[in-house]
Amino acid sequence: MGKILIITAPSGSGKSTIVKHLLNTISATAFSVSAATRPKRINETNGVDYYFISAATFKKYIRQRRFIEWEEVYPGQLYGTLKSEIKRLWRQKKTIIFDVDVIGAKDLKRIFPRNSFAIFIKPPSLEVLKKRLEDRNTETPEKIATRIKRATMELHYEFDFDAIVLNDHLHNAQQDASDLANKFIFGK
Repeated sequence: MGKILIITAPSGSGKSTIVKHLLNTISATAFSVSAATRPKRINETNGVDYYFISAATFKKYIRQRRFIEWEEVYPGQLYGTLKSEIKRLWRQKKTIIFDVDVIGAKDLKRIFPRNSFAIFIKPPSLEVLKKRLEDRNTETPEKIATRIKRATMELHYEFDFDAIVLNDHLHNAQQDASDLANKFIFGK
């Protein structure tokens, strides 16, 4: 087994932006593409951002035990990590970076306690988080309210992880995450 770097946060906290930064600056890493049943956004690519699959296929994969972890993050929206994805990336001798929700991150920490490091990306406040979600222009007000409700719950788990990075200034958060990742991967 190789190393696993888990990046988790409430939706809109900047975790995907920080993950992209880590992938672009640390060559020993590779991104674990999750499976998702939610609709693909305009700027997303199947097989790069997510493996977009139907709910029926996702449920079939659950029955076949193809996921290392999975969860219904929002009503009708299933997300999970395929075992085949982990094997594929470890064959490449890469440290796998996961961009997962808080419950998925807790599951991965439980499954891989010795070779994982989990960073919680914390937004400055729920108000800032709501503004970031609104600025995306990808969600209805109802979906934003659902995401804020879930974020309130997820923030209670911040101390369950190995480190917390406050994302009040993106550049600083990226640098903090890079420092933590490099220390975990390379011991420096």
